[in-house]
Amino acid sequence: MAKEEKKAPKLRFNGYTNDWEQVKLEKLATFSKGKGYSKLDLKRKGYPIFLYGQMYTDYRYKIVETSTYASLKEDAVVSNGNEIVIPSSGETSVDIARASWIAQKGIILGSDLNIIRPTSSVHPLFLALSLSNNQVKYNLAKVAQGNSIVHLYNNNLKKVNIYFPNIVEQNKIGNILNSISNCINLHERKCEELTLIKKALLQKFFPKKDEVTPEVRYKSFSDDWEQRKFGDLYKKVSEKNDGTYGADKVISVANMYYKSDVKISGKNYLKTYNIFKVGDIAFEGNKSKHFAHGRFVENTIGDGIVSHVFDVFRPTMSKYDLQYWSYLINNENVMGKILIKSTNASTMMTNLVSKDFLKQNIIVPNSYEEEKKIGKFLNEFDSLIALHQRKLEKLKQLKKFLLQNMFI
Repeated sequence: MAKEEKKAPKLRFNGYTNDWEQVKLEKLATFSKGKGYSKLDLKRKGYPIFLYGQMYTDYRYKIVETSTYASLKEDAVVSNGNEIVIPSSGETSVDIARASWIAQKGIILGSDLNIIRPTSSVHPLFLALSLSNNQVKYNLAKVAQGNSIVHLYNNNLKKVNIYFPNIVEQNKIGNILNSISNCINLHERKCEELTLIKKALLQKFFPKKDEVTPEVRYKSFSDDWEQRKFGDLYKKVSEKNDGTYGADKVISVANMYYKSDVKISGKNYLKTYNIFKVGDIAFEGNKSKHFAHGRFVENTIGDGIVSHVFDVFRPTMSKYDLQYWSYLINNENVMGKILIKSTNASTMMTNLVSKDFLKQNIIVPNSYEEEKKIGKFLNEFDSLIALHQRKLEKLKQLKKFLLQNMFI
């Protein structure tokens, strides 16, 4: 028995019960192509231009401005504010099946763009959303041609089935999704701003090179910080697991959580692991954009074990603030110059030379109370960032749910 074709989405606004119409896209729009421009034509100033590559690097359903410019050529295709653009080439059929509404007049539409101008029976935002999701996206992917480079042609687009309600319902769907997208953009910018502020704080809360006080301090503290050797603050430990800790206590040094997917050959193998207690620091030698010589990570989650490949150091300080040291020991501005002198580089990793590391000097507060205030502030700031990131993730999940359920 043939599967019954859906005639309405799962989720609708109150008062809308009529079936959606199904027609070929060619009944709802006219088709053309962008032309005459590539990345080589870009300039610092000029007319705003939209190139197909932006649909992969910074994809948005609705385009109201661009950050790229070019000179206006005589045969340039310029937007009227109601165009839908779809890339005409891409790496995979799924990637290429996406559409954006050019909602602003006067934007040059570059080469390798399919241009769709809808009739008054369909709203451009609704059409862009519909073409980029669910069944219609799948239909687009099916008509893409090619292997290493995939192409979409207007002749293929014309034959794609489109499902749509009346224009009022289209507007409601477009408006709610546009509002959520705007809210997501605001939260993304907020998270980016908070991350930049944290970066600045990490620079200002710790002394710069050859200085003995940080740029920013609490009013009650004025004494110079003191220079200490790491060997006076930490000792290297090679305390092996005697069976006290099982596979549920294996800690990921890179991400600082208890692993849930540890595969071991037997209990004896866990005895090769090093014990990693709260306050201990471990060296992780992966080089990255943010950590050119690897990095230290402090255990802030609870006692456990780590692979024997990690060098573990235990604090010998009589009193110290856990949060403060977690930020200090992981601060590239402070630790980068120390690790240059105490690591050996290989292709992908750096190896710590423990005896050299313990000889290195570091500037630290001479007051536990100052440590505590700095650590508390930075931890609370991280909590604020995490709060906004959770809000952002919930908004993205809501948008995904609506896109899956408000379209056929």
